Amino acid sequence: MAIIQIDNITKKFGSMVAVDSLNISLDKGELFGFIGPNGAGKTTTIKMIVGLLRPDIGTITIEDNNVVEKPSDAKRVIGYIPDNPYIYDRLTGREFLELVGSLYGMKRKLILERIDWLFDLFSIENWGDDFAAEYSHGMRQKVIMASAIMHDPKLVVIDEPMVGLDPQSQRLVKGILKKLTERGITVFMSTHTLSVAEELCTKIGIIHKGKLLKIGALDKLRSDAQMENKSLEELFVKLTGGEKEINLWHHL
Repeated sequence: MAIIQIDNITKKFGSMVAVDSLNISLDKGELFGFIGPNGAGKTTTIKMIVGLLRPDIGTITIEDNNVVEKPSDAKRVIGYIPDNPYIYDRLTGREFLELVGSLYGMKRKLILERIDWLFDLFSIENWGDDFAAEYSHGMRQKVIMASAIMHDPKLVVIDEPMVGLDPQSQRLVKGILKKLTERGITVFMSTHTLSVAEELCTKIGIIHKGKLLKIGALDKLRSDAQMENKSLEELFVKLTGGEKEINLWHHL
């Protein structure tokens, strides 16, 4: 059974079609990389998955829960990490995680146990009791990521996980994403960091101008495009028309 099933979703803003007849199905433990140029429709898709936007056409089902018809049930099994993490400045990291745990209805004992585990996992213990107003972007990103898996979700949705992280923190996050999928959690990740998608993802979807151009394992995408042994970046540039822009520079 698919953890997330996206069937023919379309989203318009006025006359602009942001997402056009999108179909994606992901099983338990898959790490899906959703890539595309700026304005391709990635963030709009993510907002529909987590219930912040409603599709004009089509359905999104998460563990048999229709996101529109059963939003509360769907959100209970989702962990969401936005591209611009926000934490209340007057809360500490620990207090923020306690708040998140209570919102998911977790028992106090389990909340405290999970926080101790997450502090250790993300190396938060040295500053997790400081106020969030003092945090760097990377520190905020760690707390937000911890909050997304606080309730042990079935699906983690991440929009640009590497933004603002130093190389050491990026390596930590990549390790955590691998651990999540090993535990059977499905990860839906939008990213511009193609090297991360190439390294981690079991399945990749390339979206351009609202339409899904290709989806599948990287080797299959390479084979279909007759680009064996080429990097994901080279494949991406070819499929999204970036080669035309590169060739233009040669004539300047």
